[in-house]
Amino acid sequence: MHVLEPRRGSCAELLCTLIVHGVTDLLHLDKSALRVLAHPLRSRLLTQLRLHGPATATELAALLVTNTGATSYHLRKLESVGLVSDTGQGAGKRRVWQAATRGHEWDPSEFAGDPDAEASLAWLTDYYRSFHAERAEQWAAHEHEWPGHWRDAIGSADDGVLVTAAQAGEMRDEVLAVIRRYRDAGDGDPEAVRIHVYADLYPFDAHPPQEHQ
Repeated sequence: MHVLEPRRGSCAELLCTLIVHGVTDLLHLDKSALRVLAHPLRSRLLTQLRLHGPATATELAALLVTNTGATSYHLRKLESVGLVSDTGQGAGKRRVWQAATRGHEWDPSEFAGDPDAEASLAWLTDYYRSFHAERAEQWAAHEHEWPGHWRDAIGSADDGVLVTAAQAGEMRDEVLAVIRRYRDAGDGDPEAVRIHVYADLYPFDAHPPQEHQ
């Protein structure tokens, strides 16, 4: 999934690029970065920084109910692959951390044949999928509390299309371009709220089509 603006076939940007304070670029994950990010606490730390802005290790540890030492260690691991950075606003040993990029992306084909990378990719994909499911369940539980015009405007939809791999990639790029266009459309409007947008493209068939010679 583009968490959620990974590239075609990725699982990344929509979750990881919902809100990021002060940055707009994407980091393309290589094998090293993928392995670093495929970790329960590190993924949660990055999500927290992207959604809520800069924070210290102590603040993050309190929010995620862990200890400061472990939090500092994992932030440094994320820093080593370019996912987080020091804002330079801390004093002494107090470091204020921020997400280094608005989101990240990857091409699954780059990890084919590498069992460790494939395992990291599978874990990270499951993590984002569970996050999306939690958002959907939260909406289902609280939708009735929202005004009618909001309930009419948001929700989910699906369809089936017959496309080649190249056409699927083009369609995904077009959808993501629309999402990018609206990222900050409500900036400065007191009635605007953050909404979670994600795009999934999955084949109906479990197995790939046969290649024609």
